Amino acid sequence: MPTELKVKKGLKLNLKGDAERNLINLGVPNNIAIKPPDFYGTVPKLIYKKPDVHVKAGDELFYSKYSDRTRFTSPVSGTITAINRGAKRRVLSIEIAPDQEQEFKDFGKSDPMNMSDEDVKEKIFSSGCGAFIKQRPYDVLADANDTPKSIFISTYNSAPLGASFEFILNDKMKDFQTGLNALTRLTPGKVYVGVDKNTTSDFHDVENVEIINVSGPHPAGNVGVQIHNTDPINAKERVWTLRPEDVAIIGHLFNTGKYYPERTIALTGNAAPDHSYYRTIIGAPVDFVLPEKVDDSQVRIISGDVLTGEAIDYDDHVNFYSNELCMIPEGNKHRMFGWLPFKDNNIPSIHKTSLSWLFPKKKYDVNTNTNGEERALVVTGEMEEVMPMDIYPMQLLKACMVGDIEKMENLGIYEVIPEDFALVEYINTSKINAQQIIREGLDQVLLEVG
Repeated sequence: MPTELKVKKGLKLNLKGDAERNLINLGVPNNIAIKPPDFYGTVPKLIYKKPDVHVKAGDELFYSKYSDRTRFTSPVSGTITAINRGAKRRVLSIEIAPDQEQEFKDFGKSDPMNMSDEDVKEKIFSSGCGAFIKQRPYDVLADANDTPKSIFISTYNSAPLGASFEFILNDKMKDFQTGLNALTRLTPGKVYVGVDKNTTSDFHDVENVEIINVSGPHPAGNVGVQIHNTDPINAKERVWTLRPEDVAIIGHLFNTGKYYPERTIALTGNAAPDHSYYRTIIGAPVDFVLPEKVDDSQVRIISGDVLTGEAIDYDDHVNFYSNELCMIPEGNKHRMFGWLPFKDNNIPSIHKTSLSWLFPKKKYDVNTNTNGEERALVVTGEMEEVMPMDIYPMQLLKACMVGDIEKMENLGIYEVIPEDFALVEYINTSKINAQQIIREGLDQVLLEVG
């Protein structure tokens, strides 16, 4: 029987700019980049120190200093054109010019259900697919030497303007099922797949996994909420998580023997020139996806969803894990007398200082304006209204701010990652950077406790 998860706390944000179900195949661009900073906490050890080297799709580019079984491979065949470095010679990106005709390293076709657990793990982590697997707690890359107690995938994207995985994987369900089969060999526990209870998608029919029928407002689709309510994490335990399209890439590896990491990107936001889905390859440049040039001094380009994504430039590349490019106007124009209550009903708010609460179904144009500066952190109870976990968000934030590890542990730091505090950051009247505070707290616990 599927598990039922009904989330009551949260917030449904109705924003203009959802992607329409129109898929455009772009193919492979003339330049791609793999950015080691996308793999949080990874210190890359390069295989090639200089450019002008030809690689096949699936050839190793670098590996993790702290987990050398995790290999990061080229998504395309082509010539390495640049190795870009920043301060202290930190590797920022590896750029590759793809070949006209793609060559693939042959990892061999295989059925994961007929392989040993160790052979399945070795194939995933040596091919580059290990980069898709993240570990809870800490939200860092999974260590191939660990064995997780369970694995979670959420196909329900409840984030505002979030991409539809049902649409993205419509023609990839065979690969998705094979990927799930492979993941079942990595854990003695269960593989959980969160699905939207209110749809009739093919995700309800996948096999060899435990289905979680999820309903409720954002952040119901966050995998952290599903873990917390299904198989909570304790100290020293490990749970692995993946995004749905990445599961299909793993399945494609087993079905074809090729590492071919396609990425489907939803173009969203009220400042986007188009609202379609674009299919290309991981590491594609932003200007290859966007149908026309954008002035990024007036429009913020976000790789990821509008609440948790990273701001990038027009001449940058889409982040490794992103299924969305969200574009909203920069909030550099302030409203006169904006502090007056009831002045404007065009700002979505959970508070009744705006008349927007009278129009729950209205969709809003938004920008990056925070509508206020950082203020004192006071007890209001508002954070608890959007936190569907059994934790105290304000107390945990305070513990992170003062670096009290014991309190962090007692208050549930192992259960959360920054995205679980995205709504808290959005609605709190103190205007604090809640996601950054949680990230710094996790870093401290990881460094001192491990």
